[in-house]
Order: sequence, then C-alpha cells, then structure tokens
Amino acid sequence: MRTTTLLTAGALLLAGPARTLAQTTDPNLNNGESPFVRLIRPDRPGQTITTNMLYPGQFQLETGLTRYDAGSSVGYAGRSAWGSTLRVGFFNHIELRATQNYLLTPAARPASIEGTPAAYTGPAGFAPLNVGAKFLASTVQNARSQVVVLFDMNLRNGDASFPDKQFEPGARLLVSQQLGQRFGLEGNFGFRQRGFKAEGTKQGQYLTTLALNGPLGAGSHLGFLAETYATWQRQQGWRPGLTTGLYYRPAPGLRLDVTAGHGLTAAAGGFNVGAGLAFRFGK
Repeated sequence: MRTTTLLTAGALLLAGPARTLAQTTDPNLNNGESPFVRLIRPDRPGQTITTNMLYPGQFQLETGLTRYDAGSSVGYAGRSAWGSTLRVGFFNHIELRATQNYLLTPAARPASIEGTPAAYTGPAGFAPLNVGAKFLASTVQNARSQVVVLFDMNLRNGDASFPDKQFEPGARLLVSQQLGQRFGLEGNFGFRQRGFKAEGTKQGQYLTTLALNGPLGAGSHLGFLAETYATWQRQQGWRPGLTTGLYYRPAPGLRLDVTAGHGLTAAAGGFNVGAGLAFRFGK
C-alpha cells in the first residue's frame, strides 16, 4: 500500500465519468469547421486546460509572463514567471505536451546588516519540467461535447535552487460544451501529489475549474475569458478564485491575451496579472 499512488486511484475515478460522458457524443455530428473548433484554443491563460486537441502533425507553442502577488494561492507567490507550453498532435487521438516555467529573480532584495542589498538565495531559473499527454475519451474529436483525460508529471530536473524536488504525478478530467458556434463552457477536475508513496497524498492538491470563453461582438478577432477555480489541500482547505481576461486573434492560428485574477477569500487572496501569446502551425 505504501507504493500505491493517488494517480492510480484517480485514473480509475476518472474512467467512469469519462466513459459515461463519451457516450453522449453524436458520432455523426460534423463540427470541425465551426469557429469554436477551427480557431486556436490555447491551454493558457487561467487554470483551465482546454479539451482542444491538435491533429497529427500540428504543433502549438504557448508562452506568457505572469506576476503573482505574495498572497497568491496559485502559481509562484510573490514572483514573476515565464511559462511556455509546447503541444504536439500525435496519432490515435493523443496530444503530447511539455511545460517549462522560468522563475525570475526578484528586483527588490532584502537588505543586509550593512544596508546593502543581500544576495538572493531563493529559487530562480528553470523550474522542474512538466510533461504529459491528453487522451480523447469522446467518440469524435472536436465534437460539440468533448471529454479528454490528461495525465502529466513534474520531473526532478530544473535549477538547483528549487528545494525538495520530487516526481509529482497528476491527472485531470477535461470536459467542454460548445454553446452555439463560437462560445464554449469548459471545466476541469484534477489532482496532483508529491512522490509515489501513499503518504504523498497528504500533500496532494485538488483543482476544480469552470470557464466561459467566446467572442465579443459579431467578429471573431476579439474575445473574453471568465473563469472560476478552487484548489483544495488537506492543510489549507478550499481556496477559490476568479480569472478574467481579453484576447485578440489576428489570424486563426495566432492569439494574444491579457489576464487578471484574484482569490475570493483571505486565505486564497493574491492578485495576479499576465500577458502572453499562442500560435499554431501545421494542418
């Protein structure tokens, strides 16, 4: 039992809902040319990972800078970080992905006894790499109702300044419902634990999200994101928050975005702002 991981239990937990939801998809529904599907849908920004999956031979790069308040319950509290995700479409309805964060050294440093800025000793540089894969659970890719399962893991590499690095397996159930031709409602339910032993589940974190996104006005270039999320950890309890943002899409495969978020309780407090872009290439 000591080697039983929460990832294994979570996979069994996710299999039932994924199988049930997958059966609700109409296999004869041709939805591939709707704007919601045809236009780029990145996994950034916010906490919600989209059900969108790339076709074989497609590549998508998403990158952005986010500043987290010292009281933030998500991301790197009190720090600024570049986050980049490379997504690759694979065969058999699989998408491979890798996410790399780079933590910037704070501009303001504590003063030494002499009053001069002291050397910064906290974590900085490249964080542990996250690798994972999406698997289609629906009958048809890019249908109006979509179900996807994501498995990922934080590795033990990265800059030596990051303490107590461990393998951190995680899993998410991703669901979406297209509203009309251009709007979408997407939700995530997932978890992550530290290490592979059973006691690592005590430090595990659960995440739930619900996001609405779509265009502003009659065109498809300018749009919005509105998201609510909550994290739960045994030692910290529930920490809910909101994220909102705008995006501009000058081309079907290119999107720029700006976002802002904040916790809804004192424990989940912390303001964060970010900006980034995503572009897709390949047919």
